[in-house]
Amino acid sequence: MQSRRDFLQKLTGSVIALQISPAIIAASCSNATSHYDGPVLRVAIMGLGSYGTRVAEAMKDCKKAKLVGVISGTPSKIKDWQAKYNIPEKNCYNYETFDQVKNNPDIDAVYVITPNALHHDQVIRVAKAGKHVICEKPMSINAKDGQEMVDACKKANVKLLVGYRMHFEPKTLEIIRMRKAGELGKVLFFQGLCGFTIGDPKQWRLNKQLAGGGAMMDIGIYAINGARYMVGEEPIWVTAQETKTNPEKFKEGVDETIQFQFGFPGGAVASCLSTYSMNNLDRFFLDAEKGYAELYPSTGYGPIQGRTSKGELTQPHVTHQTVQMDEMAGIILEGKQPPVPVDGEEGVKDLKIIDAIFFAAKTGQKVDIKL
Repeated sequence: MQSRRDFLQKLTGSVIALQISPAIIAASCSNATSHYDGPVLRVAIMGLGSYGTRVAEAMKDCKKAKLVGVISGTPSKIKDWQAKYNIPEKNCYNYETFDQVKNNPDIDAVYVITPNALHHDQVIRVAKAGKHVICEKPMSINAKDGQEMVDACKKANVKLLVGYRMHFEPKTLEIIRMRKAGELGKVLFFQGLCGFTIGDPKQWRLNKQLAGGGAMMDIGIYAINGARYMVGEEPIWVTAQETKTNPEKFKEGVDETIQFQFGFPGGAVASCLSTYSMNNLDRFFLDAEKGYAELYPSTGYGPIQGRTSKGELTQPHVTHQTVQMDEMAGIILEGKQPPVPVDGEEGVKDLKIIDAIFFAAKTGQKVDIKL
């Protein structure tokens, strides 16, 4: 399976020069098949690792969002990105200086793509600088920190969005539409399987201080979030069981495999798996009284494949991050309302559930969830 943590695949295509312009501008779409005249969100990416690179490449095809700045602790990466994406020196910052973005009228928003434990302070600093924030998921390492981020952005009167790319994926949205329209009937059961075998044991994702956990924070969150939007309700209880086969690789506080179960107010139940030690686990299955829906793969970079009791899902694949950034630009600049929320409050809900899962796994108790 292809997770958002995979290393960057080889990408081809010519570099498109970016033209800096006022906050609300008319722009031509970078793919020649259509034209767009409207507001463009000018974005600086914070964290120039593999996923930051993936987002930058995807943004070359955006209509409403453009990469105009970078924030990194590695000077050589900044130089490389400047050359590749035509980024001016005045739009480049490091982790000590990025507060100065408040004085830069050419940047509207910052996309924070750094290790989980850094999100809290970085998002709050960006908000205080008066810029909108997009934060990669999980939004933080616990619900308390997440709520502080939401509060800081509200106080600064800036928007906080979370990188839930699947909330814009066409096949996923078709299943949600079918469920809302009653075509599947009463939802009875959801299964979410999310996992892969992780490599380098020294990477930050296996460092509790930076990641806040292990597989659950990275890949398990897809099953949590997916259970919520596929069932269409918020879970009211959770039970969980943790399995650890390699305590040398997965230290204390870094989960290897957790199975967890949800109950929903309408009577539906869910059974989910989050793991860093098994492959071939990228599957969502929804069972209801009148039919079913399945996505396999369900959350990888794509193409997503799906079918329902009515047949195959045939919506075309578009690069997830391209769609995400265009849609998020619409949310920030035009006040658009997405079919599934991607705001900070949505991120806090997932963090509250993660907190409950960890507690349930530790204590063996059935834990009530109040969102």
